[in-house]
This record gives sequence, C-alpha cells and structure tokens, in this order.
Amino acid sequence: MEQGSLPDVSVVIVNYRGADDTITCLRSLSGDLRYPADKLQVIVVDNASGDGSADRIRAAAPNAEVIEAPDNLGFAGGCNLGVRSARGSVVAFLNNDARPHPDWLREAVRVLRVEPAVGAVASKVLDWDGKAIDFVDAGLTWFGMGYKRHAGTPDDGTHDTPRDVLFGTGSALVVRTSVFRELDGFDERFFMFYEDVDLGWRMNLRGWRVRYVPTSLTYHKHHASMSTVDSSRELFLLERNALAALYKNFSDETLAKALPAALALVVRRATARGEIDATQLEITRRPENPANDRAPVPVSREALAGFLAIDQFVELLPSLAESRKTEQAARRVSDADLVPLMRKAMEPAYPLPRYLAAHDVLVDVFGLEEVFGRPRRVLVITGDAISEKMAGPAIRAWNMADVLSGEHEVRLVTVNPLCAPPEASFPVLKVQRRDLKPQVDWADVIVLQGHVLEFAPWLKERDDTKIVVCDIYDPMHLELLEQSKDNTDEKRHKDLLGITTVINNQLARGDFFLCASERQRHFWLGHLTALGRLTPTLYDNDPTVQSLLAEVPFGLPGKPPQRTGPGLRSTLGIAESDKVVLWAGGVYSWFDPLTLVRAMDRLRTRRSDARLVFLGMKHPNPEVPDMDIAGQTRALAKRLDLAGSHVYFNETWVAYNERQNWLLDANAGVTTHYEHVETTFAFRTRVLDYLWAGLPIVTTDGDSFADLVRRERLGVVVPSEDPAALADALEKVMYDAEFAAGCVARIAAVQERFTWENVLAPLTAFCRNPRPAADRLPGASFMVPNRQLGRLEKVQRDVALVKEYLDAGGAGEVARRATGRVLKKLRGRG
Repeated sequence: MEQGSLPDVSVVIVNYRGADDTITCLRSLSGDLRYPADKLQVIVVDNASGDGSADRIRAAAPNAEVIEAPDNLGFAGGCNLGVRSARGSVVAFLNNDARPHPDWLREAVRVLRVEPAVGAVASKVLDWDGKAIDFVDAGLTWFGMGYKRHAGTPDDGTHDTPRDVLFGTGSALVVRTSVFRELDGFDERFFMFYEDVDLGWRMNLRGWRVRYVPTSLTYHKHHASMSTVDSSRELFLLERNALAALYKNFSDETLAKALPAALALVVRRATARGEIDATQLEITRRPENPANDRAPVPVSREALAGFLAIDQFVELLPSLAESRKTEQAARRVSDADLVPLMRKAMEPAYPLPRYLAAHDVLVDVFGLEEVFGRPRRVLVITGDAISEKMAGPAIRAWNMADVLSGEHEVRLVTVNPLCAPPEASFPVLKVQRRDLKPQVDWADVIVLQGHVLEFAPWLKERDDTKIVVCDIYDPMHLELLEQSKDNTDEKRHKDLLGITTVINNQLARGDFFLCASERQRHFWLGHLTALGRLTPTLYDNDPTVQSLLAEVPFGLPGKPPQRTGPGLRSTLGIAESDKVVLWAGGVYSWFDPLTLVRAMDRLRTRRSDARLVFLGMKHPNPEVPDMDIAGQTRALAKRLDLAGSHVYFNETWVAYNERQNWLLDANAGVTTHYEHVETTFAFRTRVLDYLWAGLPIVTTDGDSFADLVRRERLGVVVPSEDPAALADALEKVMYDAEFAAGCVARIAAVQERFTWENVLAPLTAFCRNPRPAADRLPGASFMVPNRQLGRLEKVQRDVALVKEYLDAGGAGEVARRATGRVLKKLRGRG
C-alpha cells in the first residue's frame, strides 16, 4: 500500500486508574506500529482517574493528546469523548491494556479501502503472550447477550480466515469515523459491557458490514482494566445491557417473542445463581403459617443483580424507546439476515441445571426456534476426488463447505472413489452413488457440480421441494469439444449430446446458479433464456436476473501463504539464483504448453538461468485420463534439449496444503492457451494461486483472466501461439525488477476481492434465505406458450399504444405509427 494513499487515523485509548498499562500501550504505538506518524493522531481520555495519570501520560508520550474527563464516563462515554476530538477519517479504539501488532492498523485500513461496504474492522485479539484467543468471532444469544466465541482456546491458526461478524470487540476496533458519528457512537447508557455488541448490531442493521480481519492483530491483558469491578456489578451491567440491546435492535415481530422470554430468563438466572426458589418463602411447605411471611430471606448480591437489572431496564425504557424508533426507521437489513451472524443464537450460555430447564421451556412456549431456528443443513456434493491432492472442482467444493460451515451445518460429500481429505471443521464423506438419497434427504440446500444431478435423478422432478444450487463454473461441453478432438466424429457427437443433456438437466432444475465470470454469465444467461427459465415474472421482479444466476469466481485463501516445507527448488534441484516461472495447474488439451516450451527455448539464449516448472503432470482424480498434450509437451522439451535443464516436470500432483511452498519459490506464474471458444468462457482456476502468492502473471489473451491482468496491470498479456512475444513477456516479469515490483504491489490491492469468503458472498447470501426459483413455485408455468390475443385484449393493447405514442410525440406520432401499421398489413397481403 502506497503511503500517500493511507488515510489519517485517530487512535482512542481510555485510561483508568494507574497509567502503567496505558504508557506501555502508547510506547507500542509510537515504536513498533508500521503506520506513518504524520497520519496518526493518538488521543488518550483519562477517565477521571484522580491519581495523576494524566500528567504521567503527558510526560511519557508528549505526542499523545490527553483529554481529562470530568467524571468516570465508562468505556462508552470515554470513547465518545475521544472521538469528538478525532481528525482522522478512520477512528481506531484500543484498550489501554493492549498492545498492537506492527501491522494492526495497516491491515485494517487496507480492508476499509478495498471494501466500501465494510463500516468497521474487528481485529483478531490474542492474550498477551499470543497463545490463547481473546476474540476471533462474535456470537449473540436470542436473549441479547453477546459473547466471544472461542475465547480462551489455543490459537492454532484455525481462525485466520476473514469473515463478516455481527460485532467486533471494543478492545481493538477500527471504524470509519463518518459511520461511527452517523450512529452517534457507543450508547453511553451501557457504561461498559455490550456497548461494542450494540454498536456492531446497529451497524449491521443499517447495511454496514463488520469484517473480522485476522491480520489486524492485537494482544490483550484480558480484563486487566476491569479488575476493580466486582462480580455482582458486572452481572448487573451484563443483564441490563443485554435487555437494552435486544429492545433497541430486534424488529417488532422478533421483540414480541424474545423480550418476555428474556425477562423471565433473567429472573431464572438470578434465582439459579443465588440458589433460591419458592421454598425460601415456605409457601409450598407451610402455607398455613402466616408468621413467616415477614421473615427476611437472604439473597446474594449475584442474585440481586438480575432483579435490579430488570428494574433499571424499566427506568431506561422511555429513552430506549426513542432510540428504538431511530434504529428501526434506519434499518436496511432484516433480523433473518442477521441470524447467521449470531452464530449459535439458541445457545443457553449458562450451565446451571435449573436455568437450562427454564431456557428450554421458554424457547418452546414462545416459539423461539421459529424465529432464530436451527442452523440450515447444506449439502455440498462433488464428483471430484477429495484428498490432500485436489484439482479445481474439489478445491472449489471444499471452500464452499468451509465458508458455509461458519453459519450452517454443512456436509461435503464426494461420489468419487478417492476420499482421504485433509482435516476439516465439517464432515467429509465418501458416498456410493446409489446411497446419495439419505444425504440429500438430510439437507435443506444442495450445492452440486458436474454430473452429480444424474446420480440423484429424483431431484430432477419438477415437484421436488429441495432447494438446489448448481455450480456451473465449468462449461463442460466446451471443454469436451477440445478434449475429444482425437476421437471419431460419431463418438464426439454422442459424447457432446450426452454432456449437453447433463447441463440442460441442471439448468432446467436449479433454483440458483453460480458461474465464474462476467463472460460466463452472458453465456449461461443465453442458455437459461433458450430453455425458458427467464420468465416475464422473474424479469419484472429482477431485471438483473441476479436472483437466478450469480457470478462466483474461483477464490484464494484469506491468509497469506506461509512456507511449511520444501518447495520446487530443493525438490527439483533448481538453484536459488535461478529465475523460475511456474505453471501451477495440470496440462490439458485446451492449454498450449507447446508454445511456452518454444518460448523458453528462445529465452535461454539470452537468459541462461531461466527455468520453467510444471507443477503437476498427473491429475489427482484417477477417473481423469492422461491427455496427449502432456506427452507432446515432454517430447518437445526433450527434443529441444530443455528437459531437466530449463524445463522441469513434476510428475506427481503437489498436495493442496503444500502448494504454497512451490509458489513461494517462483518468480512469476504463467498460463497459455489456444484461441478457441473454450478459452473465451474458461476460468483458469490455478491463476488465483498466482494472485495469492503475489506472482506477476504472464497469460495468453482471450479469457477473463487476461482481461483482469491487462486492466489491473498484474503482468503481461500476449497473443496466442506467439513464442517470441511470450519469451519477451517472461523476460520482463522475471528480470525487470521495477516492473515486477509494481505488479506485486497491484496484486496486493486485488487479492482481497478474490478471497473465498468474498467471492462466495452470493452463495452465502442465498443460503441465508434459500428459496425456490420463481418459475418452480406452485402454479408457475415452465414455458409460457404463445397464444392469440382476444378481441378485448387487442383493444386494451391498442389503447395503451395510443397513449404511449401521444406521450412520446403527440398526434403526429400517432398518425405516423398508424400509417406504418396499415402499410405493413398491405405488404403482408401483397
């Protein structure tokens, strides 16, 4: 990121009694933070510490602006006071007992710059030693209590993928200043606890996303700043603020069910904590003894906190009601849309037996399952091999399952014989084709690829109620035209007819379709229209047709590649000083590796240290046969005396979780293909790995990635079958250091757009609210037959046309149109 493009940031820190932690935090900001000092405003709010902290902070950090609050405003009020003096377009909140990673702000700002719909970045927060998790994900119960999912568990890298969350922790939160002010900042009635939950909730309701960014990292002494707050005081604030948050932010319909149940649950939590029940009044054992009615009953402070929280909630209701009007009028998102961000809304949260029993009763009686529901069951089915070594379709299916599992109950199923998957947070199953039905019956939504629909023929039935998403990112029939060129015309015709039928069956049945590029979208839109899926009803309600067909390109991991083992240099014996261009996928008939080998033959005459590496020659799926082009490529390299010296073939397939070691050893990435219709609509999946690893790209013109490389200046685009131009391009990306560095910088700006979570956003949104396609609803007609208009309909049509012509050009326009219509009829008779 260029320094000149960085926005001014105001960092707000609230100090309590004792300034040692605050001074340590400030030293981290001034010494280690990789952010330009002239773009950083540091504001410290001394929250009426009364112990001389303000003077100590001024002496230790003269560049910090110290604001002394007249009273203890709590965390919410202290932060708001600091923001009033903020000059930056971005405001960052940091606990005084936290220290930021050097890239904390740069990484947060990077996302705010490339994601205009992100209103706030939720930083990853670890403990002081960086070993245990403090915050990586947000959760919210139906009764309004926010919690840090995974807090206290070891940081094993599992949560290093960016994702949308309902809220971020106030201990490390980076927000657009304009958005923060639009929302009137933190709600100061909360004082502390859940003010960050409420802010994120309100932000999401207004359509702003809160984005968890793991590379925006901080370390926190958990609750060190709260050491003076006793447990009953904390319980009081937690209970009261949870009620306030749900009252402000739930819709009328949801609130009608949730609020009475939440109030009852506060009481049950209080009595369960204090181990009190109706027997304390002896009304169940001795109702005849009125003398005991006035005897005092001991109630602990912990139990009393719940009752007082309800009492204080009632006191706040008039002002909360005004806030509720504001939030409900401004909302742009439904409660149903946010349920997935609540993660486990039905989580009871407390393990007390009497409490758990009451929780289940309230959920049942108030019908809360209907509002917050169980997680949706999503079945992702692929026909590709799922193992340590995966090709494009399996990689795509795997990442769909991974992203969707953050919000739903997901199973990934393969009907391929090879299934030895890497470790996953979701079940991965190998199923015989004949045994697919129980898996399909289990699911609410089925996402499928390739030939899978043919293995579940009952799903093709028009009255089947399952929601089916068809991933048609691979135009199989176009691939087949190129792949089968060596077969007889009769076999090619038969195979093409068969695979076209497979595709037509998907296009006729699916409720939602995923393609990989804008070009593909145009292609498939024509196909869907020809099959009658683009109906007048669908068009009238959705002229963009995004509700039926969405663009979902291949993605890349959100976490940058990290070396975990040997790469291509040590494996193949290539020197560290050599320049390497990597072909990162398989070698198939629709590619043109032959021109690439000839280009290397030209390049070696002027660059003796140039090397070309083919990542994998043998497809990991045993059902995919070897293609003749692979043999031709080996033979050409051998004939030109390049094999083993300038061109290297890795015969096996590199494991998916080890490919980064090979990518990190390369200087550039390359893909070449012929000029034909498959190229026009193809999406070269492994090119995303080049973006992931920050490799300048050389690619043949003609596909959607060539458009991207040219538009974003990520490398060099060359004509097809031109070894001279290709050799020049390879030389430029590997040997022109200034050009390569510029490509790398521009790639960094593009990467975020292609993370799996971002590219799969249309699928994520659909699964949050799955629905059958409009033309599959009861009473809808698949194809609307042409029919003659009746007499009355013709009159109505002509009246409407006359009105339209009058509006467009007056009586003259009506006369001109009428004359043309008469002449047309006369010509027809003649």
